[in-house]
Amino acid sequence: MSQDYIQFIEKVHRKTGIDLSQYKEAQMKRRLTSLREKRGHHDFKSYYDALEGDSWLLEELLDRMTINVSEFYRNRKRFEVLEHKVLPYLLQKKKKLRIWSAACSTGEEPYTLAMILQPYIPLHQVEILATDLDVNALRKAEGALYHERSLKEVSPDILSKYFRKEGSSYRVIDDIRKSVTFKKHNLLSDRYEKDFDLIVCRNVMIYFTEDAKKTIYQNFNHSLVDGGIFFVGSTEQIFSPQRHGFEVYDAFFYQKGQKQVTGNAF
Repeated sequence: MSQDYIQFIEKVHRKTGIDLSQYKEAQMKRRLTSLREKRGHHDFKSYYDALEGDSWLLEELLDRMTINVSEFYRNRKRFEVLEHKVLPYLLQKKKKLRIWSAACSTGEEPYTLAMILQPYIPLHQVEILATDLDVNALRKAEGALYHERSLKEVSPDILSKYFRKEGSSYRVIDDIRKSVTFKKHNLLSDRYEKDFDLIVCRNVMIYFTEDAKKTIYQNFNHSLVDGGIFFVGSTEQIFSPQRHGFEVYDAFFYQKGQKQVTGNAF
C-alpha cells in the first residue's frame, strides 16, 4: 500500500469515521483512483486537499466509497426460501418479529422483506430496522420511489398490490413504507442493537477484509436471539460458520447456535 494512499485513508477516517483500511484494498483503491483522476488529481494528497475545501467533492467521495446496487427480490429464489422455510420457522417461535436489514442501500431489500411478511403477520407486529452508511441512499429509501429497473424481479401481482405508478417510476405504498425504520449505521464502528430474530446483510461483505468480516460476523451473532437466522448474499457463503457461532440452516442462511461466541463486539 503506497504511503500516499495510506495517508489519504487515515485522513478520510478522521474526517468521516469511515475506515477504508477495513475494505479490500485493490477494489477500493481502484474505485477511488478512478474518481481522483476524473477530478484531475494525480495523487491522493492533492485530491484530499481539494476535498477539504469542497463539500460537493466530499459528498461524491462518500457516494463512491459505499456500494449502492440493489433491486427488489434480488436473487428471488433465496427470498422464496425465506418465505417458505425461514418465515414459518420464525413465526412458530413467536408472534412478533424483530428484523434488521443491514447495509440496506436504497431500501429495496427491507421493503421486499415487508412485502413477504405482510400476508403472514400483521405488520404492526414486525419491527424492521434498515441501516446503511450512506445518508443519501437512506434519503432515497425513505422516499420509496423507484425506477422500473429496480423492479425486474417483481411479479405483476406484487407490483399492483404494493406499488403505485408515478410518471415513469413506482412508489411503495404507505403501509409497507411505515413498517420500515431507516437509520445510519457503520458496520465497522457503530454499536450493534440486540435481540433480532432475523438479520439480512447481503452483497456487501465481499468488499471487506477477512479480519473485518470476522468481527462483523461475530457482532451479528451477538445481535441475534438464540436460534435466530442470518441471511447473506449469494456470493457470500460463510466457510466454517461454527467459528462465528453459526450453523448452516439452508444455502446462504445461517442459524445462531445456543452457545454464545466470544469476540470483540462494538
